[in-house]
Amino acid sequence: MNLRPRRWRPLLPLLLTATLVTCATPSPRDAGQHLTLIYSGNMNGELEPCGCSEGGDLGGVRRRASMLHQLRQDDPQLLLISSGGLVGHESSQDRLKGEYIFKGLATMAYDAIGIQWQDLAFGDPLLTTAALPWVASNWRSDNFAREKTLVRGNTRLQFFAWLPPQADPAGKMAGTTRQVDDDPAVLAASLAAARDRGDITLVSVPLPLSQIRQLLPLTNIDVLLIESQHEVYGEPQMIDGTLVLQPGSRGMRLGRVDLQIRDHRITQFQHQVIPLPKAVADAPELAGWYEEFNAKVKENYLRRSAQRKALSAGTSPFVGVDVCAGCHAGAHKVWTGSEHAKAFADLEAVGKSFDPDCLKCHTVGFEQEGGFIDLAMSDTLTNVQCENCHGAGRDHVEAKGAKPLGNHDWKPSQMCGQCHVGSHSPDFKFEVYWPKIVHGR
Repeated sequence: MNLRPRRWRPLLPLLLTATLVTCATPSPRDAGQHLTLIYSGNMNGELEPCGCSEGGDLGGVRRRASMLHQLRQDDPQLLLISSGGLVGHESSQDRLKGEYIFKGLATMAYDAIGIQWQDLAFGDPLLTTAALPWVASNWRSDNFAREKTLVRGNTRLQFFAWLPPQADPAGKMAGTTRQVDDDPAVLAASLAAARDRGDITLVSVPLPLSQIRQLLPLTNIDVLLIESQHEVYGEPQMIDGTLVLQPGSRGMRLGRVDLQIRDHRITQFQHQVIPLPKAVADAPELAGWYEEFNAKVKENYLRRSAQRKALSAGTSPFVGVDVCAGCHAGAHKVWTGSEHAKAFADLEAVGKSFDPDCLKCHTVGFEQEGGFIDLAMSDTLTNVQCENCHGAGRDHVEAKGAKPLGNHDWKPSQMCGQCHVGSHSPDFKFEVYWPKIVHGR
């Protein structure tokens, strides 16, 4: 049962999975109002897909912008929200990526974005200078809105977002005051007031549903966004009139909910998950944004490279694949015919040979003492070589093989697992990949 006629773009039927739930049947005299809600959460710093494997080649800011353009052509009045978690905080690139994620999303006309603690990893000025509709309902200062009023036709909506106080880093430091209020009673009162006015309430809380139910009554919440699930969206639930949505992470997909609203309540919903594979074209309006980002990445790389050159001294613990070939000719022959042998060329082909997030797996010893710096200084350490897996080899070579390599007691699967991780190689299966490069002494 469709809620209204569709005018899908040709690409969309191939990308959508749908769930239709009827909460109540509207009377023929009052069909209510239709509202399209597009939602997401927890990009976790994924400005673009890794692209190292088909399974990981999903998402990215440019594809998201392109898909939203298509969706708005079908419904210009759609509502676009995010539960936040846009920034990562594990890589040296994460601050820069966060800045450009914010810039990219600022072109997409978001209606409301909840704040999560990881978004504040580099301080709130990074957020306050971004032209984005941030919401933090229990934030103590006036830096962020505590709620956001949204209007679509005859429907008024209020968006709220709760920052879990127990995760407040300020609360863990002696002599500091928490940045957020602990008591959810204020938020509960705001929700009750919104419901009394006949508003539709949307609430984002990055916690499991069981914890949220202990925190807030669901009675006055129409749509609840809970903590994101890893990559894939969770199935929606309707619990006593509250529609519970669980975004996926890493920005690989978007969620779409078509709502039917009557008498200020959701009576029906249709849920769809929209993946963002490479079949979705990059938004042309973000071409300059992407070029600027890559230029910044390269600039930072060259600056760090110069610093490493200045600090570099002595002999590198890495010897390079040509030295290994002297004693391991058979293994070297297998390597030269593998994808590992052209890993750096693959980066050059897509303009990412200056990206530290890529270089750490496509070169030998990047950001380690004596490891890859740049082509001028360390051209023998490009690609995925013997020492990526087995450890630095100079001591082994100088001892004529009498001293074992650093990773001599590692299992092959453990060696592969340094780079073939979920974010880069989600479809990796050791038993499938290993035969492609199997080699012995």
